[in-house]
Amino acid sequence: MKSPSKSALRGKWVLITGASSGFGAAAAKAFGAEGAKLLLGARRVDRLEKTAAAAKKAGAAAVHFHDLDVSSTASVEAFMAWAHPLIQGRAKTGRLHVLINNAGGAHGLDTVAQGRDEDWEVTFQTNVLGLLRVTRGALPLLPHHAGATILNIGSLAGRVAYAGASAYCAAKAGELSITRVLRHELFGTGIRVSTVDPGLAETEFALVRFKGDAQKAEALYAGTNPLVAQDIADILVWIASRPAHVNIDELLVKPTDQADMGKVYRRS
Repeated sequence: MKSPSKSALRGKWVLITGASSGFGAAAAKAFGAEGAKLLLGARRVDRLEKTAAAAKKAGAAAVHFHDLDVSSTASVEAFMAWAHPLIQGRAKTGRLHVLINNAGGAHGLDTVAQGRDEDWEVTFQTNVLGLLRVTRGALPLLPHHAGATILNIGSLAGRVAYAGASAYCAAKAGELSITRVLRHELFGTGIRVSTVDPGLAETEFALVRFKGDAQKAEALYAGTNPLVAQDIADILVWIASRPAHVNIDELLVKPTDQADMGKVYRRS
């Protein structure tokens, strides 16, 4: 990784949602190591504080954090009202360079016949509507023709359906479609739009999906060598660091132990 003094991201503003854990927290530290200035949002402010401290220690030029619930329009609007003056500065000329839409997750693993409204609703609110809300709020700050980047975190589940994940597969397919739509809508502005779609990755994702059942979560990764949050964070930094004329449209990332959804090599 390049030193902060040579990084193309040094001093650039980076906004990360869902930064309290997983990919978001790892991305904060990775962009911090590049000397970026960070705006971090998540619901768990106590966890955000730890993420901010780690990013600052890694070398971030500045770190600010604020509570953010992407499932609430009021929360997103309040976050943006807080973020805009920080980015623009006293001269009101500052601009956001990278937006990372990471907040999301799956809730439950029930079939359609057994599914619950509350699980479906939170899945769509965070992965789809939250993505739209945050992007809408951030777009006025993204400069044109400057290599600014929107990075959306998708999933292999957005491309391959599997039983027990109807809402999550649909939501991540929605994320993929939104990314593609933005590529059309922002065509000619110089703003780059990418989706990074991980396969099997060991984060708190499974623990949330299984509603805190650690045994089930651990079984998902047993005998495998899955992706970890740092793997995705490094990829996000790489994409954002490409020359302004280069856009990484869609990147599907799987561990070597995974051939497809449900086809995972497990060691005894």
